Amino acid sequence: MLLPISHTQPSEIALPGSKSISNRVLLLAALSKNACHIKCLLKSDDTERMLDALHLLGVQIDQIGDDEVVIHGTNGVFRQPETLFLGNAGTAFRPLTAVLAVLGVECELTGVARMYERPIADLVAALQQIGADIQYLGNDGFPPLKIGKFVDNGCRTVQVSGSVSSQFLSALLMALPLTKKAYQIQVVGDLISKPYIDITLNLLKRFGVEIDNQNYQVFRLPETAAGRSQNSLYTAPNELLVEGDASGASYFMAAGLLGKNPIKINGIDANSIQGDIAFARYLEKMGAEIEWGQGFISVSAPCDLKLQAFDIDANAIPDAAMTFAIIALAAQGTSCIRNIASWRVKETDRIAAMACELRKLGAKVETTDDAIFITRPEKLNENIAIDTYDDHRIAMCFSLVSLLGVPVVINNPECVNKTFPKYFEVFQGIMG
Repeated sequence: MLLPISHTQPSEIALPGSKSISNRVLLLAALSKNACHIKCLLKSDDTERMLDALHLLGVQIDQIGDDEVVIHGTNGVFRQPETLFLGNAGTAFRPLTAVLAVLGVECELTGVARMYERPIADLVAALQQIGADIQYLGNDGFPPLKIGKFVDNGCRTVQVSGSVSSQFLSALLMALPLTKKAYQIQVVGDLISKPYIDITLNLLKRFGVEIDNQNYQVFRLPETAAGRSQNSLYTAPNELLVEGDASGASYFMAAGLLGKNPIKINGIDANSIQGDIAFARYLEKMGAEIEWGQGFISVSAPCDLKLQAFDIDANAIPDAAMTFAIIALAAQGTSCIRNIASWRVKETDRIAAMACELRKLGAKVETTDDAIFITRPEKLNENIAIDTYDDHRIAMCFSLVSLLGVPVVINNPECVNKTFPKYFEVFQGIMG
């Protein structure tokens, strides 16, 4: 049974910067012709991998504080290191693959073992269409990669699959302006995670490049982009503030729904450019009380709220959607999270991992290739040790089980360092 909410003064938390925005702006700033002061930058393993790579590529980086840097743009000219180690940071590996391939920066891109299981064939194939030299150093279709010289073959139409990861399209959108040619990108199949493409297009515009989006099927670089004379098309804003992480906010929004107190989340609001802000809209439909303020969102639940089973198409918000799996443990009936095939190729196979850990708690779980069905048990099992598969989102999701009156043990909690190093410290603060 859902614990009643006592509407007291809300607990307040401050979000770290968005990973998706942080790594995009770091790369775009590095490619720009001027310097950019970035504030509220996420400090995490993933952004450290990007910063380390940019340093090796010859980018001057002035560290101002824990979450502020000044990136001195290289005007699209990078040094050629032998190797770049990118850990398991997809938001660094995919765009750097495209940018370095288009610039012809000869080097090897490596990572951890899990990165070598994450597909990249669709991006490589798209880049090879226009003359990129990319070789697989291990299994075909997967990292590690060797980047060679770029030879423009005159092809101006690029096809890329949209069904595996939106990061492939984002990578092309960030890289192709560096050629100073007019390109057309055609998306093959249904494009998943469209809101992440919106983030990319929004940031490109802020860096001076506007791309024509034709219903997420065709993207055209404007003809005027082809004739400019400077080495890079990118001009960075003098100062850029990174939004709070909307995916990270989902755990605290859920805490406001499932816990005893309202939660006020600072650093994000209704004007966010991140699609995961839609998570709050779903909670509203479930009966949560949402206050949309300037620079914050507050979430609570009525004392008499009885959560009902839900069926959610999570194609647009795959990361935040994982949090629904824990909310399902408080809902009456069988809940479904569907259209989540991308979970299979994330930091781990998230469908299989979530199903395994939910069953440990006593839930009945069924899965398909792209969906998970969850039925809560009469009583949750206590003191279960949750394996996290070195996946930050699994660790953060299952911490919420403690709000259902059931203690849990989170193994390898340090995996949250990937995107939210202080997560458990912040979470403890809202527990009172």
